[in-house]
Amino acid sequence: MPSFRLKFRLQNQKLLLFPLVLLFFFCSSSTFAQQDSCHLEVSLLTVTPGEELYSTFGHSAIRIHDTVSNQDIVYNYGTFNFEDPDFYTKFVRGKLLYYLSSDNYDSFLEETRQEKRGITEQILNLSCEQKRNIIMLLEANMMAQNRFYKYDFLFDNCTTRLRDLVEKASDSTVHFGKVLQRKATFRDLIHEYLNYNDKQWSKLGIDILLGSRTDAVASPYYVMFLPDYLMKTFDSSSIGNRPLVSEKQTVLRAAYGQNTKNNLTHPFFLFICLFVAIAFLSFSKNKSVRKILASFDGFLFFIVGLLGILILFMWFGTDHIMCRDNYNLLWAWPTNLVAAFYIHSNKSWAKKYFIVYSLFTLLLIVFWRLVPQHLNISLIPILAILIFRSLIFIFRKK
Repeated sequence: MPSFRLKFRLQNQKLLLFPLVLLFFFCSSSTFAQQDSCHLEVSLLTVTPGEELYSTFGHSAIRIHDTVSNQDIVYNYGTFNFEDPDFYTKFVRGKLLYYLSSDNYDSFLEETRQEKRGITEQILNLSCEQKRNIIMLLEANMMAQNRFYKYDFLFDNCTTRLRDLVEKASDSTVHFGKVLQRKATFRDLIHEYLNYNDKQWSKLGIDILLGSRTDAVASPYYVMFLPDYLMKTFDSSSIGNRPLVSEKQTVLRAAYGQNTKNNLTHPFFLFICLFVAIAFLSFSKNKSVRKILASFDGFLFFIVGLLGILILFMWFGTDHIMCRDNYNLLWAWPTNLVAAFYIHSNKSWAKKYFIVYSLFTLLLIVFWRLVPQHLNISLIPILAILIFRSLIFIFRKK
């Protein structure tokens, strides 16, 4: 009897253990399946600035890596069709459509290496569901009807789209960090890159075309229109109660570095030299020199008038919001386009026109810092030439 009871008890224990083993196996299999379903890595790729103007501000893309199938795709919102016959017209009018494209990671890496640019990768600390949401959104954006969007340099570009993508895919609140400890305008941030690459002539052109709206202070959220600032913000951000970035690494080091600053090619220096030369030649009594200066006057005022027309066109004739409210019109009068042909005439209205223009331009220089828009300092020597040559015309003997 005791032995029978013992056997019965052992058999009962085995019967009781069997469902427990099944339960353990089921739970283990379920956990494994969850982990196995999360064999996706989603990471932000930040590319360093390049030598060309279009690459001055860097680039952002998103990488989806399936560690099981080894499928490795980079999605890029900064693609446009350069072969479009209306490319330049659409670009100038702010109607150029950019689109989402995809490429193999190795191809993306090789292309960046050839451009001598670097890549920093940040693996995002996302849940399986959030990763799947990102893939779903990317696939939806790859569809023909959703693929294209109207590019805006500050508010809707290849970088801001990735910020928005992470927000939309998240089932938790994304708390973006603050990376700037100072107040900086959109123009300040743009200048930061142009100064680094010593693109002073590009800086001058951008300052002429971008209006006072560019001088608004950029909030921590909107500084992410630049790839570096998106990367820095992600480093200090959280999603739910965990850091947004789980791992960061330098994938490719940049072979292209900072340009050496050359003051001799700076617009301000060259325009100062031009002013000195024009002032010196203005006192010459040589007829050939005077004819050359007369032609120069007409050319200069004509170009300034053309700039005024261009500023008005960019303000009212395009979709570039940041080109509106442009105070460069205070010196680039569109009427100079016509006045250029009368700067050496004996018309009484012409003399009055250049008196008004020279006085107004002089007041602009005096109150330069009070204008509610950043005006490029390299323009001051040009304005000085315009004033000086106007005075020569006003006070010349008949």
